[in-house]
Amino acid sequence: MNTKTQRPTLKTISDLTGLAVPTVSRALSGAQDIGEKTRKRVQEVAKEIGYVPNRAGVRLRTGRSYVVSLVLSTEADVMNLTAKLINSVAAGLRGTRYNLTITPVFPDEDPMIPIRNIVETRAADAVILNQTQPEDPRVIYLMKQGFPFATHGRTKFADHHDYYDFDNRTLGHIAVKRLLSRGRRKFALLAPPRNQFYGMEIVAGARAEASKAGVSLKVVDGATSDSPAADIEKAVEPLLDRSGYAADAIITASSASCMACVSAVERLRLNVAQEVDLFSKEAMPFLTKFRPGILTQFEDAAAAGTFLAQAVLRRLETPDEPLMQHLSVPHLDTDLTAKSES
Repeated sequence: MNTKTQRPTLKTISDLTGLAVPTVSRALSGAQDIGEKTRKRVQEVAKEIGYVPNRAGVRLRTGRSYVVSLVLSTEADVMNLTAKLINSVAAGLRGTRYNLTITPVFPDEDPMIPIRNIVETRAADAVILNQTQPEDPRVIYLMKQGFPFATHGRTKFADHHDYYDFDNRTLGHIAVKRLLSRGRRKFALLAPPRNQFYGMEIVAGARAEASKAGVSLKVVDGATSDSPAADIEKAVEPLLDRSGYAADAIITASSASCMACVSAVERLRLNVAQEVDLFSKEAMPFLTKFRPGILTQFEDAAAAGTFLAQAVLRRLETPDEPLMQHLSVPHLDTDLTAKSES
């Protein structure tokens, strides 16, 4: 048989190895009752001849697609956290029998539509979600369906599902403390959407710390850290006006929104880090290269993606194992910007 001109099949591998087709199939799926030497030999031959499983056939035989879907908003911060998340989830699935697909959610779309489509058509065996809400309808639906999933972010039901989250309430406290140490007393907070769990947490933490210190903090109206740059600039500029509120510090939650805030500051001919300080969370060491005076807090999105990939794999392969849950807590006394650049 000329394997260069015909698509390789399980039978092709069987002929080349002298093993029965069922043995080849089980070896490729990682079955533990097949010896490691045999599994390795079959996998090497499959790689050498360019064997790709027929997914329709796999689904018919096993009822599985061997796909994990990462469900993401098209408004996501692709230059920062989201890019890291995609790369790390993909790396976490590398070398397994599962493939990663990205399912987009459009701003004008009911976020339940892609979730129902995945579950009802069995387009994937598990999903990973982000931008979670406290009573997230997607989580409620998936739990009722008994469909494997993990979330980047917590919900009110977090005790009952796999998740990885960053402690954004502590982040709010840290942001205010670091800006207070620079003598700032009038804060503007460009928060994430308030219907999302992490948005509520940042606001709660920052407000509590500002109240404790007896300083003023206003949450920006008319825009969030997910808004287009033009909307952010329009919403932030009035709070910077020297004849009005005259904010001397801005807290935000993403690199893209921080850059829009810098534009608003400089449009009013104010100087970053001199007249107005900015504090932002970031997943890549970028902002201090954009404007050296920006204060940043590192969020390890790579660790999040790796953890979430492991969580859905456990839910698929050993569903009786304990839930995987992790809360990453930032620390005020740790120079995470320097750490991320080293």
